[in-house]
Amino acid sequence: MNRGSQILRKCKYVQINIRNDILTFKDIDVLKVMKVTIYDYLNMKAVLSKKIRQIIKTLNKVRLWQSLLAGLLVLLLLYPHPGATQENPSKKTLQVATKVIPPFVFQDKDKLSGFSIDLWRSIANEMGADFKFTVYPTVPDVLNQVEQNKVDLGIAAISITAERQKKFDFSLPMFAGGLQIMVRSSESKNNIFPNLLQMFFSPTLLQLVAIALVLIVIAAHIIWLFERHHQEAMISKSYFPGIFKASWWAAATLATQADEMPKGPLGRMIAIIWMFIGVIFVAYFTATVTTAMTVQQLQGDIRGIEDLPGRVVVTTAGSTASEFLRQQKIKAVEVGGIENAYDTLLRNQADALVFDSPVLLYYTANEGKNKVEIVGSIFQEENYGIVLPNNSPYRRQINSALLTLKENGIYKTLYEKWFDVKKS
Repeated sequence: MNRGSQILRKCKYVQINIRNDILTFKDIDVLKVMKVTIYDYLNMKAVLSKKIRQIIKTLNKVRLWQSLLAGLLVLLLLYPHPGATQENPSKKTLQVATKVIPPFVFQDKDKLSGFSIDLWRSIANEMGADFKFTVYPTVPDVLNQVEQNKVDLGIAAISITAERQKKFDFSLPMFAGGLQIMVRSSESKNNIFPNLLQMFFSPTLLQLVAIALVLIVIAAHIIWLFERHHQEAMISKSYFPGIFKASWWAAATLATQADEMPKGPLGRMIAIIWMFIGVIFVAYFTATVTTAMTVQQLQGDIRGIEDLPGRVVVTTAGSTASEFLRQQKIKAVEVGGIENAYDTLLRNQADALVFDSPVLLYYTANEGKNKVEIVGSIFQEENYGIVLPNNSPYRRQINSALLTLKENGIYKTLYEKWFDVKKS
């Protein structure tokens, strides 16, 4: 029998009220016994409270782990399948950047055509995707739009390079090409009369003529001032017509063709100085014309890349051609577009044009027929591709569609449609 039962047997009239750890008794006789009992009660309560706290703490830990497990299950349920990260192109309209560059891209008002345009339409049809074209002036502009994720992809005649591969994703090669050299045709070079006119109206010779006119006017006024009061002067005392006679004498002396000389001592001294100036001017003028004609004859000597150093070469800014010329340490005039490059070559402002072979071949067979010609073989072989932002969700689908087009013959049909001009 425990100690608590003994106490209860002895205390028949005991009423114990336990409220806020206070014990009250009506029977005073049992106080001695109850002193021990109170101590046991408080000790038992402390132990019980400690056990309860431990149980609650354990339950809290269990609830925490249950919450973590529940959260993990929710994340697993909500996390998409790896295949689901690929966007479905049919759910959005793809923004496609391009650049006008025949025969890959033509623009007639708002209508686009060309090899790259038809190829992309076939790829999009395989993907089941809607798209919208946006035309930009240069390839660097297209690349900039793709890099900033303002468009989904770019297509034109964009070369795949190691440097570009660091910033972009590229599709499988869609066209194999390279660089080539274009010069003015032999027929246009052999047409002497237009070439002479173009040479005499060149900026260099026009500057020389302007300088000569200024010198003649100055010399005419000086000789008129010193000769007008001489009795046997070759010019009149009055400004008109005296200045005209003085101007004629200055021009004839400059060309070393003077038929009479001033009579006064100061006039003769000035005439001697002026004759020396005339000799120097004629020598310089002759050298300039001879150099221009020599350069014009040497232009026909360009047959390959090894002939370009020392020549005036034109290409487009930001192109792989400009980068290649820079690596070869060949100075090049960089213009804003291929049309500007054609104009620069045809206006004799450049000796050769270096650019992508298929583009030059198409121009030679069409707009540039009998005006320009291609020299040498293809160098710096390169491939064109569709450019996309890094980690693009459309790359795999585009590659799959491109392979399908090559296997089913559609790619070959498009190639023959736009590049049959090579046969001519």
